Amino acid sequence: MSHTTSPRRPFLKLTFAALLTSAALGAWAQKPLELLNVSYDPTRELYSQYNAAFVKHWKAKTGQDVTIKQSHGGSGKQARAVIDGLDADVVTLALAGDIDAIHKNGGWLHKDWQKRLPLASSPYTSTIVLVVRQGNPKGIKDWDDLIKPGVKVITPNPKTSGGARWNYLAAWEFAKRKYGGQTQAKEFVAKLYANVPVLDTGARGSSITFAQRNQGDVFISWENEAYLLEKEFGNKVDFVYPSLSVLAQPPVALVDKNVDRKGTRAVAEEYLKFLYTEEAQDIIGKNFYRPTSLKAQAKYANQLPKLNVFTIDQAFGGWEKADKDHFADGASFDQIYTKK
Repeated sequence: MSHTTSPRRPFLKLTFAALLTSAALGAWAQKPLELLNVSYDPTRELYSQYNAAFVKHWKAKTGQDVTIKQSHGGSGKQARAVIDGLDADVVTLALAGDIDAIHKNGGWLHKDWQKRLPLASSPYTSTIVLVVRQGNPKGIKDWDDLIKPGVKVITPNPKTSGGARWNYLAAWEFAKRKYGGQTQAKEFVAKLYANVPVLDTGARGSSITFAQRNQGDVFISWENEAYLLEKEFGNKVDFVYPSLSVLAQPPVALVDKNVDRKGTRAVAEEYLKFLYTEEAQDIIGKNFYRPTSLKAQAKYANQLPKLNVFTIDQAFGGWEKADKDHFADGASFDQIYTKK
């Protein structure tokens, strides 16, 4: 009678294998989603609140749980980390040039990444202000006060920090307009950096140097970081808006190679699109970034005054040219800082 059982053995093996496969697929389907947002220095508070809102949104929309991890540092340094293999699903960096570098060095994302989302993929803006000691003992009102003898200026390193590049170019454009040309601007910025005692790698490091370590008389800062310092150290610091500043447009992008390998494209795309919703724009305004929605702009108009600003495209011909002229090896920053 043994011949009746032998033909059924392969069928039993197949059935068991099918059950195993089904169980494995079920486990995969239940595997929690995880995203890594690689961001620049002063966005910790913003994305802490934004991520919580997005997790609720995604759960309501899909029924899935998602965990979002953050990495923060100087924007240029963060871009290099992604190029070197940091597993970012999305990048939310300080300037377009850093995201362009991620495309150019390994093709991690599409060259037309800025065309994928509204407003050249910049869901919020900011600007650069001058944080001073309470009572403004050095009488700092504008950029030209930063080159006075005895004024110590805190700003990060433009080689590693996106915020530092905005700072540098804002000072350069102010001097070019006030003193008459590129030569005068270069001399002005050289004098400014002669007053810089230390270059931290990122904006948050410089913020700590100024506010917690009490170094320097003035800190060239992101606007949102200045508000956070005022909230935490209100009895020690104040800040002033210079007569001219830059319209900073921090962009966001999907890292195509990583999301396709990890299977996270859908959630990563939704994560970036959600930044443009009214709920997210309100979170952006609450965290002292400048929203792009008209409703949120109106709500936070008193907090974020209108300013005299220029854009990098207007003044420097875009980030690619600005990087080449000012921050590449041997360009203007190296020339003025090595002479210090």
